[in-house]
Amino acid sequence: MDTIKELITICTAKHCTISSCESLTAGLFTSAVASVPGASAVLKGGVVTYFTELKEKLVHVPAELVHTYGAVSEECAAAMARNTRELTDSDYCVSFTGNAGPDTMEGKPAGRVYCAIASKRGVKPFMFQCDAMTRNEVRQYVVDRMAEELLKEVKENG
Repeated sequence: MDTIKELITICTAKHCTISSCESLTAGLFTSAVASVPGASAVLKGGVVTYFTELKEKLVHVPAELVHTYGAVSEECAAAMARNTRELTDSDYCVSFTGNAGPDTMEGKPAGRVYCAIASKRGVKPFMFQCDAMTRNEVRQYVVDRMAEELLKEVKENG
């Protein structure tokens, strides 16, 4: 939680806003940010697109992209972050999509997660393979890691 507190402090000082588009984390990132006092100064909102069709309908991930690469893909995570950042008019958007397990999905192993951070400068993708973790451990791990990555991004470029 210290990372998220620092993220809010830095974003507030730099007048940066953040948003999220979450699938496998189902709002966990947004909830973590909102739990910290001062979040209302930086958090524009979050979209949960757990079903693939909502990725297409709510945040305009092209159906052809999903068909070609899958909902669990770097390409999908990038589109989720880019499109949600534009929809929310935020400075930064972080996205989460993946397979928390326990079974293989779209040919991807349990624990495979793709995330992205979108800003006006572009989109940075991330891939994690979280082995030997429960579903909720995977979800918490990627939220923590992406909070760290977003903090680095804001410090460097915010």
